[in-house]
Amino acid sequence: MRKGFSLIELLIVIMLISIVYYVGLDGVEMTKSKPKALTPLNLKENILSSELFESQATLLCISACKICYLRRGITSAFTEYTSAIDLHDVTAYTIDANDNLSEIEYQRFKDEKICLKMDFYPNGSSTQIILKQDKKSYFLPAFFGTPQAFDSPEEAQDYWLRYSRTLSDNGAFY
Repeated sequence: MRKGFSLIELLIVIMLISIVYYVGLDGVEMTKSKPKALTPLNLKENILSSELFESQATLLCISACKICYLRRGITSAFTEYTSAIDLHDVTAYTIDANDNLSEIEYQRFKDEKICLKMDFYPNGSSTQIILKQDKKSYFLPAFFGTPQAFDSPEEAQDYWLRYSRTLSDNGAFY
């Protein structure tokens, strides 16, 4: 009485499974899911989780923020950000030394006006900024917290100032 398979039978089964696998899955690509389109609310999350981010990066957008470039580190060249971008017609603001809202005037890149420039650091922080797009404004914090949406840049400014005071008054900030 036989209680097992012969070596030849096992090799034939393995060969048949291999042929079916290669023929059936030849055209199927196993890829990572593509990142969501860059928006003001997910900008920091997408860049920090991107395979392009190593330890420090700079995002730079031109052509009314329809084309963006990402630079790894501080010495490498800018390379085009190829994932989807939904940052059209963004205006960037900061708070000056007198706590006034101030539009950021960037320089030029490839003879185009820069509409957005953000730095991202190894500790998870980034440039703190307010972005205005269409009828919404967004506060992007530097360290803790999540980006917030507001109806106007002035509301985002008020939140920024309250947020900064709360953090600086908290002993756990440092």
